[in-house]
Amino acid sequence: MFVDEVEIEVKGGDGGDGMSSFRREKFVAAGGPSGGDGGHGGNVIFTVDEGLNTLLHFRERKFYEASSGERGGSKNMHGKDADDLIIKVPPGTTVTDVDTGKVIADLIHEHQEVVIAHGGRGGRGNARFKTSTRQAPKFSENGEPGEERKVKLELKVLADVGLVGYPSVGKSTIISKVSAAKPKIGAYHFTTLKPNLGVVKVGDYSSFVMADIPGLIEGAHTGVGLGDDFLRHIERTKVIIHVLDISGIEGRDPLEDFRRINQELESFNEKLMERPQIVAANKMDLPDSEENLLKLKEVLEAEGYEVYPISAATGKGLNELIKRADALVKEAPDFFDEEVAEEEEVIIRGPQPGEAEDAYEIIEEDGVYRVVGKEIKRKTAMADFTTDEGLYYFLKTLRKMGVDDALKEAGAKEGDTIEIEGWEFEYSE
Repeated sequence: MFVDEVEIEVKGGDGGDGMSSFRREKFVAAGGPSGGDGGHGGNVIFTVDEGLNTLLHFRERKFYEASSGERGGSKNMHGKDADDLIIKVPPGTTVTDVDTGKVIADLIHEHQEVVIAHGGRGGRGNARFKTSTRQAPKFSENGEPGEERKVKLELKVLADVGLVGYPSVGKSTIISKVSAAKPKIGAYHFTTLKPNLGVVKVGDYSSFVMADIPGLIEGAHTGVGLGDDFLRHIERTKVIIHVLDISGIEGRDPLEDFRRINQELESFNEKLMERPQIVAANKMDLPDSEENLLKLKEVLEAEGYEVYPISAATGKGLNELIKRADALVKEAPDFFDEEVAEEEEVIIRGPQPGEAEDAYEIIEEDGVYRVVGKEIKRKTAMADFTTDEGLYYFLKTLRKMGVDDALKEAGAKEGDTIEIEGWEFEYSE
């Protein structure tokens, strides 16, 4: 089964908790704090494996979580960092954040990798909280939660040449004749339900990859028929071969078919019209083909298109078509490299520079003031509420972040309830 689009959830490993302990040595009456830091949680990393050609292995498992870091130990022993979780994806995989719609990464080259979800940092042990005025801190810090996100994986086949056209125009027959690919071929529409790839050899020293893209119909860019499920696969090709049934045996007008398919391509992605495109007038072995070819060439060659009469069934004209496609492939740039350069590959973690005001917000509901936000959630998860010192340190952190002032500005009064990540506090000035 060919699977080219899935949604999964990933989570970086949680950081290990810091340790709260004190030195206990012979002849030392009151040893100082000696709790070590927790280890960092593992990252979730996607890496390209050229041995894969489908996303099928993601169908059965929808959640991936890296391991958590170890807890810190006594005697200032730091916890061990967790191993990263390496997930293999096929070349041509685009990773998009479902919530924001932003492209996280476009994975194309062998061994290319990207961190999709960062692991949390380890919590600090109580030894890290010792100051000149706080000689024996009895609290530590919990590990930072790992980053969570829902991502969509889309596979776009990596081919130099893409065959496009209406169903049953002969695309599968062409690729079967010029490569070792063995697609299913039948005299009915939508025989091809997945892109077929084949390596085409040209002479002794040249070759390129050809993709047989499933047949398109009007409205494909909006999801009609096989729709945009397969239109994405044409985006990476350097050269487009537009296959037409020149015989008109099904009562279709080849020129009208040409216009409609190009309209679908342009509606899906207008940059596709910048690709070199040559026309393969197929089924020249059938009646009326010669007459239709003359009409087609008169119009399309005047518009700058090259038209190659072929018969996929007999093989006539295929060599000339393939040689021209090979020459265009060598001249064409890697369009997908240009796209990758424009895409954002920065994983956002917490408030970014210049965005401190987005670290939290105050929401008032029925007299209860809720403090929400990514940074607040992180600080709360790492706070030690088991000791008075830990609670005091947390409240002091909130004050430094400006939460006290923000609550006052929002209208909070003495005795009002403040809710922070499930914890309730009483507001006091």
